[in-house]
Amino acid sequence: MANNNIIIFDTTLRDGEQSLKASLTVKEKLQIALALERLGVDVMEVGFPVSSAGDFESVQTIARHIKNSRVCALSRAVDKDIDVAAEALKVAEAFRIHTFIATSALHVESKLRKTFDDVLDMAVHAVKRARSYTDDVEFSCEDAGRTGVDNICRIVEAAIKAGATTVNIPDTVGFCLPAEYGNIIANVMNRVPNVDKAVISVHCHNDLGMATANSLTAIQNGARQIECTINGIGERAGNTALEEVVMAIKTRQALFNGLDTRINTQEIHRVSQMVSQLCNMPIQPNKAIVGSNAFAHSSGIHQDGMVKNKNTYEIMSPETIGLKKEKLNLTARSGRAAVKNHMEEMGYQESDYDLDKLYEAFLKLADKKGQVFDYDLEALAFIDMQQGDEDRLVLDVITSQLISGLPASAFVQVELDGKRLSQVSQGGNGPVDAVYNAILAITGMDIKMLNYNLTAKGEGAEALGQVDIVVEYQGRRFHGVGLATDIVESSARALIHAINAIYRSQKVADLKAKK
Repeated sequence: MANNNIIIFDTTLRDGEQSLKASLTVKEKLQIALALERLGVDVMEVGFPVSSAGDFESVQTIARHIKNSRVCALSRAVDKDIDVAAEALKVAEAFRIHTFIATSALHVESKLRKTFDDVLDMAVHAVKRARSYTDDVEFSCEDAGRTGVDNICRIVEAAIKAGATTVNIPDTVGFCLPAEYGNIIANVMNRVPNVDKAVISVHCHNDLGMATANSLTAIQNGARQIECTINGIGERAGNTALEEVVMAIKTRQALFNGLDTRINTQEIHRVSQMVSQLCNMPIQPNKAIVGSNAFAHSSGIHQDGMVKNKNTYEIMSPETIGLKKEKLNLTARSGRAAVKNHMEEMGYQESDYDLDKLYEAFLKLADKKGQVFDYDLEALAFIDMQQGDEDRLVLDVITSQLISGLPASAFVQVELDGKRLSQVSQGGNGPVDAVYNAILAITGMDIKMLNYNLTAKGEGAEALGQVDIVVEYQGRRFHGVGLATDIVESSARALIHAINAIYRSQKVADLKAKK
């Protein structure tokens, strides 16, 4: 990596994923990983393999498929963690092991109940053990933002001497302000004698809203890797947002002395939308770079200026992040080639979706709506991405009825393992509740509804309704999503999606038990 490049280390699938209401499936994680590879991230941290069999499987699956980014897994400074991470990653052509231990007095004394010298010895041992598996080892000083600078410099020097090729100085709890954090990095760069033998990395949290500012200040003081997530998702208030630091460096390149990243910025909007959809994490409208209002101008003065010269109020164009302004539309007479072409216009490759399934869903929607717009097509593609290849439960027929003053009723017919089953449900708080009661009666599952959210995908009275739910089954949470012009149908599809996720998790558990 040339010295004028900032290494982008994406941790959406590790730090970001662990903050979600429901875990992602292996397929969903792989889809995000492949999108991150196309985006051009240098390193992607994809999980914590020792934490669960599911995480181990997803890390291994991603490591097997990713070729153009370095795949990384997290481990504590514990032998078993490091060994399991190496086992999961060994299928990759090249990989990184990221090991960490807390270094602040608060964490060392209260959490670890050790001395700093003990922690230093554990760090050195962990780095050496990780180096026995790979020559790409990263070490992190957890809670470095609240660690004394002398101790940071001591452990950074020791970790590099032990073989760490990247050393991360995280502001784990988002405590630091920019000048303060920049001073920590400057001290490391100036006081650690072997600092030239490793890349100094930064990992900032946004508890005080300083994650992006702290990361950029660190770069100005000599750090050369930024750890970040798509849309800034992560623990508590989140992580440094990848799109923010990348576009700040690109837009203000002169201020950063020509530094740049390898990111293909035209992929930013597409990946941002994908992560939001798959993770069930809506993007706030005023979110920098990727929010729906990021390029909107409502003030009369602003609009006048934009008409005369876009640069008056727009420091970057929507096209630089892959946002297309034109609203493409199709009708039921449009063929498969037109659908494929429109997906390409929005930045999608055919490998991102199943064209046959997408075209079938498009025709059904076109018959109902007449015209199908780009945002409709994109919504259909995202839903397809979240469906399993072998769904045990498939919706066939659904009807519901609500007469004022009477309980709601519903009829549902499904296919379960290829067998057609139906159920009539009388009673419930409304048609959605009646449909859910019918589906649960068919499956015999005791599911607790934790969250139900309805959003419009598109514009006008004919907009698609997307339902996102989070359910709990046997102590574990699952996300379900459904899309249809009818709210009751989209609600039913969301529950069926969640139930299929449950079935798949049971299948994984059964396979693990047999090994």
